[in-house]
Amino acid sequence: MKKALVALTVSALMPLAACGSSGSDDGKVQVLAAFYPWQFVAERVGGDQVDVENLTPPGGEPHDLELKPQQVGAVQDADLVIFETGLQASVDEAVKQADRTDGTVDVAKVVELRTVEEDEHSAEEAEEGHSEEEGHEHGEDEHGDEGHEHDHGHDHGHDHGGVDPHVWLDPVRMQQVTAAVRDALVKADPDHATTYRANAKKLDAELGSLDEAFRTGLKECKLRTIVTAHDAFGYLADRYDLEQVSIAGIDPGNEPSAAQIASLSKLVKDKGITTVFTEELVSPAVARTVADEAGVRTATLDPIEGLSDETSDETYLTLMRANLKAIQKADDCS
Repeated sequence: MKKALVALTVSALMPLAACGSSGSDDGKVQVLAAFYPWQFVAERVGGDQVDVENLTPPGGEPHDLELKPQQVGAVQDADLVIFETGLQASVDEAVKQADRTDGTVDVAKVVELRTVEEDEHSAEEAEEGHSEEEGHEHGEDEHGDEGHEHDHGHDHGHDHGGVDPHVWLDPVRMQQVTAAVRDALVKADPDHATTYRANAKKLDAELGSLDEAFRTGLKECKLRTIVTAHDAFGYLADRYDLEQVSIAGIDPGNEPSAAQIASLSKLVKDKGITTVFTEELVSPAVARTVADEAGVRTATLDPIEGLSDETSDETYLTLMRANLKAIQKADDCS
Protein backbone atom coordinates (compact mmCIF):
# COMPACT_ATOMS: atom_id res chain seq x y z
CA MET A 1 0.00 0.00 0.00
CA LYS A 2 1.34 3.42 -0.91
CA LYS A 3 2.12 5.87 1.81
CA ALA A 4 0.34 9.21 1.76
CA LEU A 5 1.34 11.78 -0.85
CA VAL A 6 0.94 15.32 0.37
CA ALA A 7 0.61 18.45 -1.74
CA LEU A 8 0.58 21.25 0.80
CA THR A 9 -1.74 23.94 -0.46
CA VAL A 10 -3.94 26.50 1.32
CA SER A 11 -7.55 26.74 0.63
CA ALA A 12 -10.11 24.14 1.72
CA LEU A 13 -9.90 22.09 4.90
CA MET A 14 -11.17 18.53 4.72
CA PRO A 15 -11.47 16.21 7.70
CA LEU A 16 -7.98 14.93 8.43
CA ALA A 17 -8.63 12.03 10.78
CA ALA A 18 -7.08 9.57 8.34
CA CYS A 19 -4.25 11.79 7.11
CA GLY A 20 -1.69 10.27 9.39
CA SER A 21 -2.16 6.83 7.89
CA SER A 22 0.26 5.34 5.39
CA GLY A 23 -2.18 5.14 2.51
CA SER A 24 -5.80 4.61 1.47
CA ASP A 25 -7.89 1.49 1.27
CA ASP A 26 -8.32 1.94 -2.48
CA GLY A 27 -4.56 2.10 -3.05
CA LYS A 28 -4.58 5.63 -4.41
CA VAL A 29 -1.83 8.07 -3.64
CA GLN A 30 -3.00 10.41 -0.89
CA VAL A 31 -2.51 14.09 -1.67
CA LEU A 32 -2.94 16.54 1.20
CA ALA A 33 -3.37 20.08 -0.07
CA ALA A 34 -2.46 23.14 1.99
CA PHE A 35 -2.98 25.74 -0.75
CA TYR A 36 -5.50 25.69 -3.58
CA PRO A 37 -3.26 26.28 -6.64
CA TRP A 38 -1.08 23.31 -5.67
CA GLN A 39 -4.20 21.29 -4.99
CA PHE A 40 -5.40 22.12 -8.49
CA VAL A 41 -2.14 20.98 -10.06
CA ALA A 42 -2.04 17.80 -7.99
CA GLU A 43 -5.60 16.89 -8.94
CA ARG A 44 -5.02 17.54 -12.63
CA VAL A 45 -1.69 15.74 -12.86
CA GLY A 46 -2.64 12.90 -10.50
CA GLY A 47 -6.05 12.27 -12.01
CA ASP A 48 -7.77 9.10 -10.86
CA GLN A 49 -4.61 7.80 -9.21
CA VAL A 50 -4.69 10.31 -6.35
CA ASP A 51 -7.01 11.40 -3.57
CA VAL A 52 -6.53 15.07 -2.75
CA GLU A 53 -7.38 16.70 0.56
CA ASN A 54 -6.68 20.23 1.73
CA LEU A 55 -5.39 21.88 4.92
CA THR A 56 -7.10 25.28 4.92
CA PRO A 57 -10.80 25.81 5.68
CA PRO A 58 -13.10 26.84 2.83
CA GLY A 59 -12.90 30.62 2.59
CA GLY A 60 -9.84 30.68 4.85
CA GLU A 61 -7.02 33.17 4.28
CA PRO A 62 -3.91 31.18 3.30
CA HIS A 63 -1.46 33.65 4.85
CA ASP A 64 -3.04 32.92 8.26
CA LEU A 65 -2.95 29.11 8.12
CA GLU A 66 -2.14 27.37 11.42
CA LEU A 67 -1.75 23.60 11.33
CA LYS A 68 -3.42 21.30 13.83
CA PRO A 69 -1.35 18.58 15.52
CA GLN A 70 -2.76 15.84 13.28
CA GLN A 71 -1.90 17.90 10.23
CA VAL A 72 1.69 18.25 11.40
CA GLY A 73 1.76 14.48 11.77
CA ALA A 74 0.46 14.07 8.23
CA VAL A 75 3.36 16.14 6.93
CA GLN A 76 5.80 13.84 8.69
CA ASP A 77 4.17 10.62 7.48
CA ALA A 78 3.68 11.61 3.85
CA ASP A 79 5.63 10.29 0.87
CA LEU A 80 5.75 13.68 -0.83
CA VAL A 81 5.19 17.22 0.39
CA ILE A 82 4.54 20.03 -2.08
CA PHE A 83 4.76 23.46 -0.47
CA GLU A 84 6.23 26.92 -0.93
CA THR A 85 8.78 28.11 1.59
CA GLY A 86 7.96 31.58 2.88
CA LEU A 87 4.24 31.49 2.21
CA GLN A 88 2.98 29.75 5.36
CA ALA A 89 5.15 29.68 8.45
CA SER A 90 3.28 26.80 10.05
CA VAL A 91 3.79 24.61 6.99
CA ASP A 92 7.47 25.53 6.78
CA GLU A 93 7.90 24.60 10.44
CA ALA A 94 6.09 21.27 9.99
CA VAL A 95 8.37 20.35 7.10
CA LYS A 96 11.40 21.36 9.16
CA GLN A 97 10.24 19.27 12.12
CA ALA A 98 9.70 16.29 9.83
CA ASP A 99 13.41 16.54 8.89
CA ARG A 100 12.67 15.33 5.39
CA THR A 101 15.71 14.66 3.22
CA ASP A 102 13.67 13.77 0.13
CA GLY A 103 10.07 13.47 -1.00
CA THR A 104 9.45 17.21 -1.14
CA VAL A 105 8.74 19.74 -3.85
CA ASP A 106 9.40 23.27 -2.65
CA VAL A 107 7.82 25.61 -5.20
CA ALA A 108 10.12 28.38 -4.00
CA LYS A 109 12.99 26.30 -5.43
CA VAL A 110 11.13 25.26 -8.57
CA VAL A 111 10.42 28.76 -9.92
CA GLU A 112 12.24 32.06 -9.82
CA LEU A 113 10.72 34.23 -7.10
CA ARG A 114 10.10 37.92 -7.54
CA THR A 115 11.92 40.11 -5.05
CA VAL A 116 9.94 42.85 -3.34
CA GLU A 117 12.42 45.65 -3.97
CA GLU A 118 13.11 48.11 -1.20
CA ASP A 119 12.72 51.01 -3.63
CA GLU A 120 9.26 49.98 -4.79
CA HIS A 121 6.61 52.55 -3.97
CA SER A 122 4.54 52.05 -0.82
CA ALA A 123 1.27 53.60 0.28
CA GLU A 124 3.29 55.81 2.60
CA GLU A 125 5.55 56.90 -0.26
CA ALA A 126 2.53 57.65 -2.40
CA GLU A 127 1.22 59.84 0.39
CA GLU A 128 4.53 61.68 0.70
CA GLY A 129 4.89 62.03 -3.05
CA HIS A 130 1.50 63.67 -3.44
CA SER A 131 2.14 66.07 -0.58
CA GLU A 132 5.61 67.04 -1.85
CA GLU A 133 5.04 67.00 -5.60
CA GLU A 134 1.46 67.06 -6.77
CA GLY A 135 2.38 66.42 -10.38
CA HIS A 136 4.47 63.30 -9.75
CA GLU A 137 3.06 60.08 -11.20
CA HIS A 138 4.07 56.97 -9.30
CA GLY A 139 5.56 53.94 -10.94
CA GLU A 140 6.27 55.34 -14.40
CA ASP A 141 9.92 56.30 -13.89
CA GLU A 142 11.20 52.83 -12.94
CA HIS A 143 10.68 49.45 -14.49
CA GLY A 144 11.04 45.88 -13.30
CA ASP A 145 13.01 43.28 -15.24
CA GLU A 146 10.00 42.07 -17.20
CA GLY A 147 7.52 44.95 -17.19
CA HIS A 148 6.23 48.09 -15.54
CA GLU A 149 5.03 46.62 -12.27
CA HIS A 150 5.50 48.57 -9.04
CA ASP A 151 3.80 47.96 -5.73
CA HIS A 152 2.22 50.32 -3.26
CA GLY A 153 1.91 48.96 0.25
CA HIS A 154 4.03 47.40 2.97
CA ASP A 155 3.82 43.96 4.49
CA HIS A 156 3.54 44.84 8.16
CA GLY A 157 2.16 41.45 9.19
CA HIS A 158 3.61 38.21 7.82
CA ASP A 159 7.30 38.03 6.97
CA HIS A 160 7.79 36.67 3.47
CA GLY A 161 11.54 37.21 3.51
CA GLY A 162 11.55 40.00 0.95
CA VAL A 163 10.01 37.89 -1.81
CA ASP A 164 6.56 37.72 -3.36
CA PRO A 165 5.01 34.25 -2.89
CA HIS A 166 2.13 34.68 -5.38
CA VAL A 167 3.80 32.71 -8.18
CA TRP A 168 0.63 30.88 -9.22
CA LEU A 169 -0.78 34.02 -10.85
CA ASP A 170 1.79 33.61 -13.63
CA PRO A 171 0.70 30.79 -15.99
CA VAL A 172 4.28 30.26 -17.15
CA ARG A 173 5.48 29.59 -13.63
CA MET A 174 2.50 27.29 -13.13
CA GLN A 175 3.82 25.27 -16.07
CA GLN A 176 7.05 24.84 -14.13
CA VAL A 177 5.13 23.74 -11.05
CA THR A 178 3.20 21.25 -13.17
CA ALA A 179 6.43 19.68 -14.39
CA ALA A 180 7.78 19.41 -10.84
CA VAL A 181 4.60 17.76 -9.55
CA ARG A 182 4.65 15.37 -12.52
CA ASP A 183 8.21 14.30 -11.74
CA ALA A 184 7.44 13.89 -8.04
CA LEU A 185 4.41 11.72 -8.75
CA VAL A 186 6.35 9.60 -11.21
CA LYS A 187 9.03 9.01 -8.57
CA ALA A 188 6.48 8.24 -5.84
CA ASP A 189 4.29 6.01 -8.04
CA PRO A 190 6.25 4.79 -11.09
CA ASP A 191 3.56 2.25 -11.99
CA HIS A 192 1.39 5.13 -13.23
CA ALA A 193 4.14 7.25 -14.76
CA THR A 194 2.52 7.22 -18.19
CA THR A 195 -0.71 8.59 -16.77
CA TYR A 196 1.03 11.36 -14.83
CA ARG A 197 3.06 12.42 -17.86
CA ALA A 198 0.01 12.49 -20.11
CA ASN A 199 -2.03 14.49 -17.59
CA ALA A 200 0.81 16.95 -17.08
CA LYS A 201 1.21 17.42 -20.83
CA LYS A 202 -2.48 18.29 -21.15
CA LEU A 203 -2.38 20.76 -18.26
CA ASP A 204 0.81 22.32 -19.63
CA ALA A 205 -0.98 22.95 -22.93
CA GLU A 206 -3.94 24.54 -21.15
CA LEU A 207 -1.62 26.81 -19.19
CA GLY A 208 0.14 27.72 -22.42
CA SER A 209 -3.19 28.69 -23.96
CA LEU A 210 -3.98 30.77 -20.87
CA ASP A 211 -0.65 32.58 -21.19
CA GLU A 212 -1.36 33.33 -24.85
CA ALA A 213 -4.84 34.62 -23.99
CA PHE A 214 -3.32 37.10 -21.52
CA ARG A 215 -0.60 38.15 -23.96
CA THR A 216 -3.00 38.88 -26.80
CA GLY A 217 -5.83 40.13 -24.59
CA LEU A 218 -3.68 42.71 -22.80
CA LYS A 219 -1.51 43.77 -25.74
CA GLU A 220 -3.57 46.82 -26.68
CA CYS A 221 -4.94 48.66 -23.62
CA LYS A 222 -5.54 52.37 -23.09
CA LEU A 223 -4.44 51.97 -19.46
CA ARG A 224 -1.76 49.66 -18.10
CA THR A 225 -2.39 50.07 -14.36
CA ILE A 226 -4.34 47.79 -12.03
CA VAL A 227 -5.26 48.91 -8.51
CA THR A 228 -5.55 45.82 -6.33
CA ALA A 229 -6.65 45.08 -2.78
CA HIS A 230 -3.27 43.57 -1.90
CA ASP A 231 0.07 42.94 -3.54
CA ALA A 232 -0.83 39.62 -5.15
CA PHE A 233 -0.52 40.40 -8.84
CA GLY A 234 3.15 41.32 -9.21
CA TYR A 235 3.99 38.22 -11.26
CA LEU A 236 1.03 38.76 -13.55
CA ALA A 237 1.92 42.44 -13.94
CA ASP A 238 5.54 41.59 -14.75
CA ARG A 239 4.56 38.95 -17.28
CA TYR A 240 2.05 41.11 -19.18
CA ASP A 241 3.60 44.58 -18.94
CA LEU A 242 1.23 46.06 -16.37
CA GLU A 243 1.75 48.35 -13.39
CA GLN A 244 0.27 47.15 -10.10
CA VAL A 245 -0.78 49.59 -7.38
CA SER A 246 -1.77 47.71 -4.22
CA ILE A 247 -3.76 49.10 -1.30
CA ALA A 248 -2.21 46.63 1.15
CA GLY A 249 1.19 45.01 0.87
CA ILE A 250 2.01 41.32 0.43
CA ASP A 251 -0.13 40.56 3.50
CA PRO A 252 -3.83 41.25 2.71
CA GLY A 253 -4.47 41.95 6.40
CA ASN A 254 -2.60 45.25 6.29
CA GLU A 255 -4.80 48.35 6.48
CA PRO A 256 -3.68 51.75 5.18
CA SER A 257 -4.26 54.91 7.19
CA ALA A 258 -6.88 57.49 6.29
CA ALA A 259 -4.14 59.68 4.82
CA GLN A 260 -2.88 56.79 2.68
CA ILE A 261 -6.39 56.05 1.44
CA ALA A 262 -6.81 59.68 0.45
CA SER A 263 -3.45 59.61 -1.33
CA LEU A 264 -4.31 56.43 -3.22
CA SER A 265 -7.68 57.88 -4.21
CA LYS A 266 -5.92 60.93 -5.61
CA LEU A 267 -3.51 58.70 -7.51
CA VAL A 268 -6.48 56.87 -9.04
CA LYS A 269 -7.98 60.16 -10.17
CA ASP A 270 -4.70 61.53 -11.51
CA LYS A 271 -3.94 58.44 -13.59
CA GLY A 272 -7.45 58.17 -15.00
CA ILE A 273 -7.97 54.72 -13.50
CA THR A 274 -11.53 53.46 -13.85
CA THR A 275 -11.60 50.53 -11.41
CA VAL A 276 -10.38 49.56 -7.95
CA PHE A 277 -10.25 45.79 -7.60
CA THR A 278 -11.57 43.93 -4.58
CA GLU A 279 -10.92 40.21 -4.09
CA GLU A 280 -12.30 36.99 -2.72
CA LEU A 281 -11.55 35.98 0.92
CA VAL A 282 -10.76 39.56 2.01
CA SER A 283 -13.16 42.33 3.09
CA PRO A 284 -13.76 44.81 0.25
CA ALA A 285 -14.33 47.73 2.63
CA VAL A 286 -11.00 49.54 2.17
CA ALA A 287 -10.96 49.07 -1.60
CA ARG A 288 -14.49 50.42 -1.81
CA THR A 289 -13.49 53.44 0.27
CA VAL A 290 -10.65 54.22 -2.13
CA ALA A 291 -13.00 53.79 -5.09
CA ASP A 292 -15.72 55.94 -3.55
CA GLU A 293 -13.31 58.77 -2.80
CA ALA A 294 -11.95 58.59 -6.35
CA GLY A 295 -15.42 58.33 -7.89
CA VAL A 296 -14.71 55.06 -9.72
CA ARG A 297 -16.20 51.59 -9.69
CA THR A 298 -15.06 48.38 -8.02
CA ALA A 299 -14.76 44.93 -9.54
CA THR A 300 -13.37 41.58 -8.40
CA LEU A 301 -9.85 40.43 -9.28
CA ASP A 302 -9.34 37.04 -7.67
CA PRO A 303 -5.84 36.19 -6.34
CA ILE A 304 -7.02 32.56 -6.36
CA GLU A 305 -5.67 31.88 -2.90
CA GLY A 306 -8.64 29.61 -2.22
CA LEU A 307 -12.16 28.85 -3.29
CA SER A 308 -15.10 30.48 -1.53
CA ASP A 309 -18.78 29.57 -1.51
CA GLU A 310 -19.23 31.86 -4.51
CA THR A 311 -16.37 30.28 -6.50
CA SER A 312 -16.68 26.66 -5.40
CA ASP A 313 -17.70 25.58 -8.91
CA GLU A 314 -14.75 27.37 -10.53
CA THR A 315 -11.19 26.22 -11.19
CA TYR A 316 -7.84 27.96 -11.40
CA LEU A 317 -8.22 28.18 -15.18
CA THR A 318 -11.73 29.64 -15.20
CA LEU A 319 -10.85 32.15 -12.47
CA MET A 320 -7.77 33.30 -14.35
CA ARG A 321 -9.81 33.86 -17.49
CA ALA A 322 -12.36 35.80 -15.45
CA ASN A 323 -9.47 37.94 -14.15
CA LEU A 324 -8.37 38.59 -17.73
CA LYS A 325 -11.83 39.84 -18.66
CA ALA A 326 -11.93 42.07 -15.59
CA ILE A 327 -8.59 43.67 -16.44
CA GLN A 328 -9.57 44.12 -20.08
CA LYS A 329 -12.69 45.99 -19.02
CA ALA A 330 -10.90 48.09 -16.41
CA ASP A 331 -8.01 49.09 -18.68
CA ASP A 332 -10.06 49.46 -21.88
CA CYS A 333 -8.27 46.78 -23.87
CA SER A 334 -9.20 46.17 -27.47
